[in-house]
Amino acid sequence: MEASSSSAGPAPQPPPPSIPPSSDQGVWADASQLVAAACADLQDGDLVHGENFSLFAAMSALEIMDPKMDSGMERSGYYSIEEAIEDGIAPVPLSLDKTLDIQRTLDVIDHLFSCEATWHKGHTLAQTVFTCIYLMKIERISSHAVLNSFCRILRATCNALISVVSTARTHEEEDLFTMSFGLALKDEGDEKCLSVLNSVEETISRQLRACKSQALSKKKTLEGLESLQDNPALEEDYCRALLCRLRFRKHFHHIVTCMRRPHGRGLDLARKHITSCLTELSLMLKSQEFLKSRSDITLQQGDASCTTASGCRPIGFDVSLNSRLLSPAPPRAVEILSWGNAIRYFEKLLHDLDIICALSLDPVLENVLQFIAQFQKSVPDLVPRAFLQTLLIQDGKLYGRDLICDVISRALSLPDIVGDKEFQTNEFVVQLGQLVINLLKILCTNTAWQRRKLGKSLQDWSTISIQLELALKREFGETRNILAHENICMRVSKQLLVWSQEQTYWIASRFLILGFELDLYSSSEYCMVYWYMHVAFIKLIEKMQLRILASNENTRRKGKKKKDHSKESVRDAAFPASCLLLQCYVLLSEGLSMLLAALRNESKSFQLPSIFNSEQERFMQHFDLLQKARIPEGITYYSFKEAAAQAHMADVMKYNFFKEIQKIIPSLKGSFAGDPEKLAEIRQIEQVAEHNRIALNIINHVGAGDPSLRVSFEFVHHPHFAVAVVKRS
Repeated sequence: MEASSSSAGPAPQPPPPSIPPSSDQGVWADASQLVAAACADLQDGDLVHGENFSLFAAMSALEIMDPKMDSGMERSGYYSIEEAIEDGIAPVPLSLDKTLDIQRTLDVIDHLFSCEATWHKGHTLAQTVFTCIYLMKIERISSHAVLNSFCRILRATCNALISVVSTARTHEEEDLFTMSFGLALKDEGDEKCLSVLNSVEETISRQLRACKSQALSKKKTLEGLESLQDNPALEEDYCRALLCRLRFRKHFHHIVTCMRRPHGRGLDLARKHITSCLTELSLMLKSQEFLKSRSDITLQQGDASCTTASGCRPIGFDVSLNSRLLSPAPPRAVEILSWGNAIRYFEKLLHDLDIICALSLDPVLENVLQFIAQFQKSVPDLVPRAFLQTLLIQDGKLYGRDLICDVISRALSLPDIVGDKEFQTNEFVVQLGQLVINLLKILCTNTAWQRRKLGKSLQDWSTISIQLELALKREFGETRNILAHENICMRVSKQLLVWSQEQTYWIASRFLILGFELDLYSSSEYCMVYWYMHVAFIKLIEKMQLRILASNENTRRKGKKKKDHSKESVRDAAFPASCLLLQCYVLLSEGLSMLLAALRNESKSFQLPSIFNSEQERFMQHFDLLQKARIPEGITYYSFKEAAAQAHMADVMKYNFFKEIQKIIPSLKGSFAGDPEKLAEIRQIEQVAEHNRIALNIINHVGAGDPSLRVSFEFVHHPHFAVAVVKRS
């Protein structure tokens, strides 16, 4: 800084103190004078910094004195828990009036319930559950049996959930979930939290039974028991309200504990606790009317924002207490879920956990992949997805018991090599095993993260398929067909190649489908997307049929009698239901792509040129990861361009893909008669095919080039396959 001088001016001020050298053992000093002097002389763009300044440090720094960036700028609460306690924000007991004390206790429990649901949805513990002073200072409420037991088991449950999510590593998508910011999640005596809660529950249960007996005998006082509050007429309702909340907390803790047991041993018991939790949730909802009627109407919040059943704001909470514990990032405004939304969240959470607990632990990989894909349709939150992943992958094994190499051998329909050491140590089998583990983990993440990771994993699957094919050619030549005289090594190698290619195309098809769930495609891009899906499905069904053919061949080799050979051949030649279902998706994709291409060619619709990028650039944006992995091989933008240019309405009518689907549907319904989920999927396909067939007939009758014709596509019957809606202006 330059100091200006003038003989006529006032006496110069003493120079500002120099910046002391920084070190790891540096001490804090009052820099007020230095900052004031710098502010008086700094110009726009100037910067005052110490010797240890770096751009990397600047990236982690916060702009001070800006309310949007500086978490310490505005003092909206207390600087410490002790200060809040001294100010009386969290009294113990909550009130000297026993009736008011129990009302406030229920409000604290309900608000913690809402905070827990908010934490599950991706916010931090410090800004949700641990905004409760009673929870952070549990030792203060040791004399308050109900609140003490509730806070202890809640803290233990939070700690267990953090362990589950950290083990599953699904928290990479919601990093804030596992951050505790130095808060105490464990304490002496937490291992006894269940016994403490059971003791309190039993006391209140006796109280409730006494209330019922009193009502029958028409006594005015309770004998031998201390009442929860002073009004005998309200005792039973308050007992019920407390019991359902304590029991829900107990059963939910049991669910978490049981589902963490290795090898899925606690799943059956967890389902019983899930049923109990759902029952207690319904009782909690029933108690809302009573609690609202007993609360001060002047203190009630709106139903949309209230975090308690009574509608009153709870005491003992301060959202700013932990703001200085948070990572160096702008302060995040956290909106706690309303109590009603928290109830709905836990209902969905419990239903999702029940689906996981109902899993049969079948070691067949195809069934596992179908289960995860079906489970993800309900858009589960982080916690159930973490539990699913920890169940599927334990110690590098499926369900913690089945080696992945054995899972692969079953997928190849080669049970003879299950446990074979040479097969288990094969380089390709080891690599494929790791890819399978990674695939299962990826499928348990949220939709956006899943699609991104699946796209990147395609390169690994494609590479190992190429390596397998090269190794097969090097060892056994160009033979591709299954020969009667081929040895076990050749047969295993061929089936391993076909299976790896099938998994690659399954991943590619799921990658494309997830784009619809994320709304990544515009209507002008549906044509290229369905065309690419059609090509991927064709390859997938081709590899699936090769695998089934090889599986049937293996079955015939197992000492079948020659006279049964012809019968088996006829039976094996039948088209499996899984292939027929996939064939429907092939026809749907091809029909929609040709219909869209014909409309582009004849009515010039669905051609929305962009000033920002060309159609080829959009093609690469959507399918770049597939193109890099050469999936399918030889497919480029020019392949799509050529196919689309040749599509005309006469061809779409000639092949009538939607009508072909309707011919397959009856057979599929018979094959999946005992599977309600598959039947629902088939019904969706049937509706899409029927509506598109009708729309196609109308378009053909009116003429695609008719200027009064308006065609749009909507996802009303299936989330991934659109229905043409035809209107005339």
